[in-house]
Amino acid sequence: MADRTLFERGMATRRSVLGDGHVNGVTARTSAFDEDFQAFITEGAWGSVWSRPGLTKRERSLITLALLAALGHDEEVAMHVRATANTGATPEDIKEALLHVAVYAGVPAANRAFRIAKDELAKRQEAGQ
Repeated sequence: MADRTLFERGMATRRSVLGDGHVNGVTARTSAFDEDFQAFITEGAWGSVWSRPGLTKRERSLITLALLAALGHDEEVAMHVRATANTGATPEDIKEALLHVAVYAGVPAANRAFRIAKDELAKRQEAGQ
């Protein structure tokens, strides 16, 4: 059973970071099979962690990118590179975070993440954002 306050706070944060288009798409694709999972990540990741006051959204964005890159979660890396348009993290910030990935998680992980980030940033630039 979802905690409405935590869920609502999480959904607001999720929308502010990932954008309405992304969240609306996820919501539209949610089914009875994954609705509990969607509530879990909305409450846990977005309502509890991303909504905390201790770090800015920019800082959380960079930490998230580094962790996702280190773990090889390519689709999530792409999504969070796109989200930097909403968090204030710059391409220079992304580059610095991925350099840390190279040192602490390995060059192959960083190489893959740099490729993904370059592609996503190029798409953003082509779209005039």
